[in-house]
Amino acid sequence: MDKNIPRYNVQLYIYDLSRGMARSLSPIMLGKQLGGIWHTAIVAYGDEFFFGGEGISSCSPGGTMLGPPDTVVELGETEVTEEIFMDYLSSLGETTYRGDRYRLFEHNCNTFTNEVAQFLTGRTIPSYITDLPSEVLSTPFGQILRPILDSIHIAPPGAGNGFHIW
Repeated sequence: MDKNIPRYNVQLYIYDLSRGMARSLSPIMLGKQLGGIWHTAIVAYGDEFFFGGEGISSCSPGGTMLGPPDTVVELGETEVTEEIFMDYLSSLGETTYRGDRYRLFEHNCNTFTNEVAQFLTGRTIPSYITDLPSEVLSTPFGQILRPILDSIHIAPPGAGNGFHIW
């Protein structure tokens, strides 16, 4: 690698949307232990990027209504410039990651961060996050909940409060 090429740090912010409730209630409700209900975002170039029912959004790191992340994973560094990254996000926001394409179980914030992490660093996000939907749906209770959860419109926490939406 050329030492003269600028490199940018890339992090994965992980939030437990259940605030610990999934850990407590999942054995009773699902018959298996879940660590949390995960929302993830990519932090790079000084901003936090995430996907929800409104499309791709960004804010200052930790700037959503969720507050600071529960966990930060260092994904590595990228040589992708901010300009190229913004063009990439714009393209994703017009196609694959439009708000109307959000699906809680199949095409969600974690799908987005996994794809973006691979684009920037070549690394995937942890499998305990990407495997969560199939874990939930593999249970009888998950199958019962699916039609209800599929009908819920998920918007990024705090969307419309100064967030840039592609």
